[in-house]
Amino acid sequence: MVITTLPDNAQARTLARQIVEARLAACVQVGASVESFYRWQGTVEQVYETPLLIKTVSARYAALESFLQQHHPYALPEIIALNEVHGSSAYLDWVAQETQLNR
Repeated sequence: MVITTLPDNAQARTLARQIVEARLAACVQVGASVESFYRWQGTVEQVYETPLLIKTVSARYAALESFLQQHHPYALPEIIALNEVHGSSAYLDWVAQETQLNR
């Protein structure tokens, strides 16, 4: 699973669809708006963002990261990958199947 945030729901939905259409992920969930506090260029910022939870396989991570860096509106997008510890084998098989390029 890869996590990122977008400045609003419309941009999050657009990016989510592009990721799935490119088979970089089997599923992308667009979350509810969250309030983020962070330090950027010496100033503490407070903004609302829309999180994405991106379900992919490790073999597609590099391509996904590159895609996010090219299409993300932030100068420094959050891109955090979490390794699976446990999961339904049927679900994980589906994720692997849906991220294959030759489908």
